[in-house]
Amino acid sequence: MSVLDIFKKLESQRTPEPQGAVEFIICGLGNPGTEYEGTRHNIGFMTIDTLCDKYKLDCKKLKFKSLTCDAMISGRRCLIMKPTTYMNNSGQAVTEAMAFYKIPPEKTLIIFDDISLEPGKLRIRRKGSDGGHNGIKSIIYLSGSDQFPRIKMGVGAKPHPDYSLADWVLGHFKKEQAEVLEAAMDNAVSAVELIVDGKINDAMNKFNS
Repeated sequence: MSVLDIFKKLESQRTPEPQGAVEFIICGLGNPGTEYEGTRHNIGFMTIDTLCDKYKLDCKKLKFKSLTCDAMISGRRCLIMKPTTYMNNSGQAVTEAMAFYKIPPEKTLIIFDDISLEPGKLRIRRKGSDGGHNGIKSIIYLSGSDQFPRIKMGVGAKPHPDYSLADWVLGHFKKEQAEVLEAAMDNAVSAVELIVDGKINDAMNKFNS
């Protein structure tokens, strides 16, 4: 293979540079810091990492109180976010980005953990209440809207009613759950692509548990 052929091959593998104005926000919720890596509450961050791996992105630019990057997904320029505000203040980061790019709630996709779903299960919704999730509660409160699409990632219920919810969501997944979690995150990335393409019904029909 000639040097020119090598350069052409590398060029074809390179992720296209984002073009035009940001049209969509994709935000995974979680808590910053190594002590929270791999916890149930951070499945949103983990899903963003899976998305970035697929698109060969480096989500490290500090902007809007978040680690960010942007990419062309389904033909649209998307801002990808991992808020550094800690979960309960997620709305500060999300609404700052929404205001800057003038992105409506309907084009602000949030990915987060859900204790009502078993690990590996997804539930996609076009809109809805906070369901007791503090990150979503913050976004709804500060944006004044619950009209944003979301992908709920199953993390499993507390082992018994008296178990501390905070301890549960800040606890780590079991090693034997790795395979189903990886499959769920891959499915979530596929759902993101459909939702950005305006095909949320297709995403719900295909991936909802």
